[in-house]
Amino acid sequence: MSRALLGELISEAVAVFIIIALGDSVACMYVLYDPSPYAGSYWGVCMAWGLAVTLAIYVTGSVSGTHANPAVTLALAAFRGFPWKKVLPYSAAQVVGGFLGASVVYLLFSPVIDHYNQAHQLTRAAGGAAGVFFTHPGLAVTPMHALLDQVVLTAFLLFGIFAITEQYNEMAPKANSGALIIGLLVATIGASMGYLEAWAINPARDFGPRLFAYLAGWGSSALPSPDHYWWIPIVGPLIGGVVGAAGYQWLILPFLPARQRAREQPGAAGDAIDPSA
Repeated sequence: MSRALLGELISEAVAVFIIIALGDSVACMYVLYDPSPYAGSYWGVCMAWGLAVTLAIYVTGSVSGTHANPAVTLALAAFRGFPWKKVLPYSAAQVVGGFLGASVVYLLFSPVIDHYNQAHQLTRAAGGAAGVFFTHPGLAVTPMHALLDQVVLTAFLLFGIFAITEQYNEMAPKANSGALIIGLLVATIGASMGYLEAWAINPARDFGPRLFAYLAGWGSSALPSPDHYWWIPIVGPLIGGVVGAAGYQWLILPFLPARQRAREQPGAAGDAIDPSA
């Protein structure tokens, strides 16, 4: 393994570590305390997750581009020339980051988790407080409906990311402000659709902490989880990411005026545009 690739993998692990360490911690604050400091302020939960994404981008973006999500990595490979040989290593590093992030959350909140379960006569094996680590269907949502939800939510995510990071999009945020807008995109998805099944929209965000919880005593309530739900936050985002990226590449990118101007200049950067676009 080259030094450059090693740095990229460490960067991806660190990015997801940051997101989970902060995001799952705010989930603990939301779920485990009574009254919750976020009672009536769910938007604060969404903003905390979004700003965790922003921080991760600012910390690691110069090294790996901060995919921080296998769905993003897959979409970039499909449409923006990211090397296919790096897709699995990046995804594995992202899952490792999620696992380590969850371990820090456990280190901080394990006494509170135990108190919550005792107060509510719950056990880890029965899924007590499991929602602070990984996602599950919300009110009236079946696992198969959750699969559809995850496709749609992640499609919104990648559609937005592709727009925010497109070099020919003259309305995209400039300089380094894209990180903040991506964070706000994540927060907005959570604020508008998050109660469906806690808006995983990221296989590493769900599976890394789920694997940690399995080893930390939640057992079958984590893996395979009730109704074998564990695979849905993996497959749904992977499909949805490609759908959303394809939507941007096919419906918006071909009509961007700056891209058209670049194509009309022989020998200019427009000639090097990805032919799949």
